[in-house]
Amino acid sequence: MPITLNHTIVPAVDNEAAARFFADIMGLDYRGADRHFAPVRVNESLTLDFMSVESPPGHHLAFDVDPATFDGVLARLRAAGVPYGNDPMEPDNGRIDHPLCARGLYFADDARNLYEVMSPR
Repeated sequence: MPITLNHTIVPAVDNEAAARFFADIMGLDYRGADRHFAPVRVNESLTLDFMSVESPPGHHLAFDVDPATFDGVLARLRAAGVPYGNDPMEPDNGRIDHPLCARGLYFADDARNLYEVMSPR
């Protein structure tokens, strides 16, 4: 059996707000808190478990997506007025010409988690 990532903890200021934000932008379903985590199922094998912490350090999470999913993420970012950009040092420059793929972007949440979304076309 290959090694797969089952879940990871994502530090947050407010775990439920962070889970809702991520799920809304990525077009995923958030069903509410489960004990002290706010889980968001990303796919059949991966869940992000948002957890409230006093001083979240911020993580970088990168996702490969198909072109239609990328278009949806970009549209939701624009509709919500969430800054995005093609550079992790400038995640608010409004560009999607990513150095590692045809189209890609970064966006951040209030805990300084930096999300990267990359598409081959």
